Amino acid sequence: MRSSSFAELFRGCKVTSGQDTPLEGVPGRWKQEVDHFCCKVLSLGASGSRILRRCAFFPPSSSSRAARDMTGMGNSLRAAALLAFVVLSILVSLLISSVQQLGATISQFSNATPTGDERELAPRHGALIHRLNERRKEIIPLLSPNEDIKNGLSSHYEALDPTLDNSLWNEIARGSRKAHMDEMDCDSLADMQAVEVLGSGYTKLVVKVHLAGGQPVALKLVNEKGIDMEKCMEDFKDLEGCRELVSYKLKKEIVLLQRLQHPNVIKLKGHCAGDAGGRTGERGRVTVILEQGNPLQMIQLLQSPWEDRFRVCLDLVRLLHFLSQSPLGSVALLDFQPRQFVTVSGELKLTDLDDASAEETFCQTDADCTLQFPHRNFTLQCSSRGVCDGLGEKRNIYNAYRFFFTYLLPHQAPPGLTHLVEHIMNSTGELKADINQTLEAFENILLLYKSGLHLDNMPPSIIRDYTLMRGMVTSGNVEYRCWPSYGQQGCVLSVHSAREAAYICNTHSQCNSFTLTGQKTWTGRLLASFRSGFSHLVPDGTSEVYVKRNKAPEAPTL
Repeated sequence: MRSSSFAELFRGCKVTSGQDTPLEGVPGRWKQEVDHFCCKVLSLGASGSRILRRCAFFPPSSSSRAARDMTGMGNSLRAAALLAFVVLSILVSLLISSVQQLGATISQFSNATPTGDERELAPRHGALIHRLNERRKEIIPLLSPNEDIKNGLSSHYEALDPTLDNSLWNEIARGSRKAHMDEMDCDSLADMQAVEVLGSGYTKLVVKVHLAGGQPVALKLVNEKGIDMEKCMEDFKDLEGCRELVSYKLKKEIVLLQRLQHPNVIKLKGHCAGDAGGRTGERGRVTVILEQGNPLQMIQLLQSPWEDRFRVCLDLVRLLHFLSQSPLGSVALLDFQPRQFVTVSGELKLTDLDDASAEETFCQTDADCTLQFPHRNFTLQCSSRGVCDGLGEKRNIYNAYRFFFTYLLPHQAPPGLTHLVEHIMNSTGELKADINQTLEAFENILLLYKSGLHLDNMPPSIIRDYTLMRGMVTSGNVEYRCWPSYGQQGCVLSVHSAREAAYICNTHSQCNSFTLTGQKTWTGRLLASFRSGFSHLVPDGTSEVYVKRNKAPEAPTL
């Protein structure tokens, strides 16, 4: 009888769609679980049959239903209690089932075997993260003089945190705004026109562009075809990660341009954290906006007048003097080449700072303080602090000597300044002078050259051999060429006065006259045009013509 009742109940138990269940208000999915749970509880025997009276099943018989109707109020209360017990049991069952499913899922993921590509890329990704952190740590000491900011960022960089890239970039941008150097941003690059590629290297591409208003600027961005990018892709096979890694040189350069403001350092006009078309948001896209300069052409510079070559060397020494005592301490230019410089209106400017370093070299003996160059080595003293004092400064001086002074200073130096130029060449070539003494020697030459004191041995009477014609200029000139000259067709040189011009004219066999037009060079010296002859004179209110007395023509009748 009992088994028959169980069989009858089993036949009556069914999974419902929801409308057949007496458990009103239970969600649809749970209604199915309830009906399924009823079927499972059949194994409970007689007590199970009483519980299942409240589950969704086909009623066993009409007589049973009539008997239940006669139980009265007591049976209703007992039915409510049983209903509560069933719902609670179902909820506990569902909770246990969910936990079991979650555990199975976690176990599945933890025990999953990585694919071959994942196994290969995992160590590469770890190495890339390490490299990124190293680059970040290089920038942090340069960011701000505020030690709290530097220490706070440094402590976070012990582990990789994706949000720290934003923090680092925000700190770079904040420093740029604080320095009032963010005149331009991504919006400034909208509708720009590329003019030419100024240069490309392992890391960066430099492009000359005209902005929407016509202003020329230089843009520095990651060279996607450069060696650094190709090597990174070969090592890590992560395009965005490699672009971010390589762009850290640009970020470092932005910080250095903020901290190392000087007339001989290229001016930072702004930057864009996006692509060069003004669209922001792409990871690793950094564009630096700089003032436009002309790449330093050493061959062209060798053919220029001595005064211009001296200016380049003087600007370089002034820059190195600043770097020796900069806000970051003594800064060494590790990649010291003429290609790292440009000229803006004739003024030398350092444009590549990503290889600049303010780190001190620690030592135990003097042998640890050795500077090695292709043809010379120098050993400095190890200080009591265990640091090679002045190592970066000496490195900069000798590089200036071998890349600039050797080629630009001695040739065609004014006779009255030759001995001073030779002193500079000896003291820098042997590293006998520090940067303060070197700058002092250069400034002394500039003072003598501008004042004309180096011409004291020139006889004053030399100008008496010439006839002066004020307010005149020559026409129908017979030119001759001299080298080096400020003019490509004739002979145009800088002079301190008419007396020096007369001295030069006397040393040129072709020269019979010269003209001073009032034009001046960067030192304030006058430009003089020398010629073999001319056909006649015409009025000109700003010019003076000096003609050798035996060649002097008659002045025109006005």
